[in-house]
Amino acid sequence: MSQWFVYILRCADGTFYTGITTDVERRLHEHNHSNKAAKYTRSRRPLKLVYLLDCENRSEAASSEHRIRHLARQQKQGLIRAYQSDRRRHKTD
Repeated sequence: MSQWFVYILRCADGTFYTGITTDVERRLHEHNHSNKAAKYTRSRRPLKLVYLLDCENRSEAASSEHRIRHLARQQKQGLIRAYQSDRRRHKTD
């Protein structure tokens, strides 16, 4: 069974892109260097991974992606801040 992830990328123009994948590194590389990238991200390179959520299955990932995509920008920024703060806290533990 594959592990699914929801991710948010910060685009070069400051906008956010949300997607799902089973391979975060491959997908980030595609967004930054390949024609397999979403049309939205191809013109907004470079992209940086700023948020990652583990999901149990594709259905959970798709539902979470849908919910995140419909958040206001400030709410997305709050998710990203909380995620990055949590990662920093775990690095120092």
